[in-house]
Amino acid sequence: MIRILFCALALAGLSATEVMADDFHGDKVTVVYDHPLPNAPGKSLKGVLVEYEPGGKSPGHTHPNSAFIYATVLEGAIRSQVNDGPVTTYRAGESFSEYPGDRHGVSENASATEPARLLAIFVVDTGETVLTTPINK
Repeated sequence: MIRILFCALALAGLSATEVMADDFHGDKVTVVYDHPLPNAPGKSLKGVLVEYEPGGKSPGHTHPNSAFIYATVLEGAIRSQVNDGPVTTYRAGESFSEYPGDRHGVSENASATEPARLLAIFVVDTGETVLTTPINK
C-alpha cells in the first residue's frame, strides 16, 4: 500500500502546480500533495518532491517538531545524515525516516553528473506551513 502511495504521489509530482519552491544550492522543492488525515484530527499528510541538480544540495535543516517523515529516493542517489548518525548514500528505491526534532545535516545529490529526486512524506500538524528551517551554524 505504501508503494502505491509513493507511486501516485510521484506521478502527481510530474504535473503538480508548484506551491512551494526553494532553490538553495541546486535543489528544487515542490509540495505535490497536502491533505488532512480524516482519522487523525489536526494532522495532515504532505508529499514533498525534492529534485537535485548534479552536485546539488540542501543546507542543513530541521523540520517542524510535529513532523514524522518517510523519504524514498525516486531517481539517482542521495547522500543523507540525520542527527549524529553516519552519512549514508541511498539509491533509487531505498528509504529513510526522520523523527520529530531530528536535524538533517547532510542532504545532497551523491552525483556530480546525474540528477536525483526524492519524495518525502510528512505526517505533520495541519497548521504547519513552514516545512524546512535552515540550521544556523
